Amino acid sequence: AWQEFCPPLLYRYRNRRAHCVHAPPDYAIFAAYPRQPLVVTFHNYFLDQAFMPYSTRLQQVHYRTDLRYFTTRAMRRAQTVVAVSHFLADLVRSDLSATIPIQVIHNGVDTDHFQPASRRSGHAVRVLVSGNLTRRKGAWLLPAIAAQLHPGTEIHYTQGLRTGDALAQETRLHNLGRIPHAQMPQCYQQMDILLTPTLREGFGLGVAEAMACGLPIVASDAAALPELVVPGLGGFLCPVGDAACFAAHLNQLA
Repeated sequence: AWQEFCPPLLYRYRNRRAHCVHAPPDYAIFAAYPRQPLVVTFHNYFLDQAFMPYSTRLQQVHYRTDLRYFTTRAMRRAQTVVAVSHFLADLVRSDLSATIPIQVIHNGVDTDHFQPASRRSGHAVRVLVSGNLTRRKGAWLLPAIAAQLHPGTEIHYTQGLRTGDALAQETRLHNLGRIPHAQMPQCYQQMDILLTPTLREGFGLGVAEAMACGLPIVASDAAALPELVVPGLGGFLCPVGDAACFAAHLNQLA
């Protein structure tokens, strides 16, 4: 990842024999030779203004200058542009005034690995929060949500793979540490509900994985998540930042 600080270093990975190059938009222009067909896929969109309050000053400068330039160049260079959600496609069209068609292909889940397990009984209701412990992911809400849960309901959270932070120790908050993706099916199968109080998700792969494992979802009514969760069927959606709403639906499911 350090090579992104000097994007021309990425030229070394180009391959003249490739019939097509598939890359994320950030540095796609460094991945293909001029005459090679280029497919660009948006898995997220860091130029989104909603990210700015959750970014450092240096990141904000990066997003507004060189990253926007590289992304715009990639859109002009690509033969095909894909987004993993309708929300993301609409955001890119609006922010970049894109004229090239954007095809939506939702992310998939391998249901040979992510599948329901037999339900256990006689334990506390376990709520899983999966992902990096950042403000964008809503980690700051967890103590307030936990404080409003009925007795017998616990929140178990992962630290994610990019952050080493942990929340303050509380009775109903249990730190699972860093869990490799290969072990996530077993993690979901040991839980009862998935909680996702995030501000932004380009798709919400963790939500799709948890649903494939049979878990109901309590998530923010934001970004791409309404494309995954049908309220009252797949789970419940809450206004962003509304700890009371999240807790109420977790109690209802419990």
